[in-house]
Amino acid sequence: MKKTLATYDIANELLQDQYANWSRNGAFALAEYLEEYEDSTGEELELDVVAIRCDFSEHESLIDWATGYFSQWRADLNIDEDFEEDSNLEEIEEIIREYIQDNGQLIEFDGGIIVSSF
Repeated sequence: MKKTLATYDIANELLQDQYANWSRNGAFALAEYLEEYEDSTGEELELDVVAIRCDFSEHESLIDWATGYFSQWRADLNIDEDFEEDSNLEEIEEIIREYIQDNGQLIEFDGGIIVSSF
């Protein structure tokens, strides 16, 4: 017996996980991503908030993710040290975005990003 959950139900389950730090917008973005994954693959998913917490993490921005993931993120991502973060922010974010997309899943939403573990 299976119970079908709506986006709202999935997001609320994610938000109730006391060990996860999902924002409300992040939880809804992740719920929508999981639903889209089911629709596009035809694979029915079981909602396991512990597994989801282990497989995905939320960050305020692409640069926030990079600084937390790499000890020397500019060097590790081959970003020229002369790039000023303010004036080349879009270029820097695109490099980080491409790296994540080449190695895992990136979910962008209003207020942050969610990245799959890889």
